[in-house]
Amino acid sequence: MNHRLLLSTFLAAACAAGASADNWPQWRGPKNDGNSAEKGLPTEWSADTNVVWKVPMPGMGASTPVVWGNQIFLTSVAGDDIVLLCVGTDGKEKWRQPVSATGKTRYRNPSGADVSDASASCSTDGKHVWAFAGNGSLACFTTEGKEVWKEDLQKYGKFNIQFGVHWTPAQYKGKLYLQVMHRGAQLVVALDAVTGKEVWKKDRPGYSKGESPDVYASAFIWEGEGGPLLIAHGNDFCTAHKLDGGTEVWRVSGLNPTTHRAWRFVSNPLITPDLIVVPSCKEGPTVGINPVGAKGEISPDNSAELWRVPASTNFRTPDVVAPVRIDDIVYITGHGPFWALDAKTGKVLYKENLSRGSHWANMVTGDGKIYVTSEGGATDVIAAGKDFKKLATNTLPDKIFAGPAVADGRIYFRGYGHLWAIGTK
Repeated sequence: MNHRLLLSTFLAAACAAGASADNWPQWRGPKNDGNSAEKGLPTEWSADTNVVWKVPMPGMGASTPVVWGNQIFLTSVAGDDIVLLCVGTDGKEKWRQPVSATGKTRYRNPSGADVSDASASCSTDGKHVWAFAGNGSLACFTTEGKEVWKEDLQKYGKFNIQFGVHWTPAQYKGKLYLQVMHRGAQLVVALDAVTGKEVWKKDRPGYSKGESPDVYASAFIWEGEGGPLLIAHGNDFCTAHKLDGGTEVWRVSGLNPTTHRAWRFVSNPLITPDLIVVPSCKEGPTVGINPVGAKGEISPDNSAELWRVPASTNFRTPDVVAPVRIDDIVYITGHGPFWALDAKTGKVLYKENLSRGSHWANMVTGDGKIYVTSEGGATDVIAAGKDFKKLATNTLPDKIFAGPAVADGRIYFRGYGHLWAIGTK
């Protein structure tokens, strides 16, 4: 390779990396792991400090904002409708379009808190944006707000699930992948992203006892050696499927060791190229696996399983919040303590308390920090490392169920009252 071609390749790679860092195109960020590559992120803020702007929301919602360029997309309750909002990074609403009209937009989750049909997050490729409402309406719009197509996912079976539907579809290379898992269906499905037409669907069985078919987790795409694969999590198992046809490749078992009937998965796995961390719920285990070359049933007898941490007085599997990873440490939280685990062995490095309150929002990481947000609007900022160090606790006067989004030096929080832009620019 000559020097000019080498320089061109380097510049192209640098530009691509910069674009990836600046955008937050899907629920869990550029790599679906909650991590941002940006530096210089804010550590401290309040209702009147480091708030670039705030925009009133038309109603409740728990969809994490997605960001592409100067546009932010998220769904919200608006009266009896679920709408897709486009807000500019200048803090001005650009447009809104109805995703669905429904007479029931709210549910009571197990804590008694209100949740809604505006819970699934959008995704965008910079040309289109895809939005899903909990009544089954999945829609595609251009980034200018023109409807492209709309489909009703209840065509796969009338929704029958205790606390509403909150799945976020995974958009990948022209397809939308999702798990449709409730008491009327147990499927993984692929749709054409541009037309909405079904590409394939595949039965994905589980125990299907008691609450187990009620699945609140979402599908993800794993990219690594031997991938990509679709990762589905629910009905007592975590499974991997080929993107061409949905054939199952491996299955993590033993997540419901007693086949408990009040068992339903909410927290999503952490997906990284060499490690997938699989939570369960309640008094279940958390499992770390190496997905490279994994096949068949993954249990302690399978070499793909790296570690399995049972519930104990020193550790609890996350019930709602997905794990995150920085370097060789995995961070996990529930509604109470915050844990750090060695990524290679699963050994608990520490357990510390956070600000009191329920935690529903997924964590994000960036700039060597972990941001952990509670329902009451308090965000604890934790320094990455083997020793616990809380850098700040920042509170916004809002109810927050959505995970933060990070883009272009800002952190965006979607509260029930406002969309907040936190930063210094």
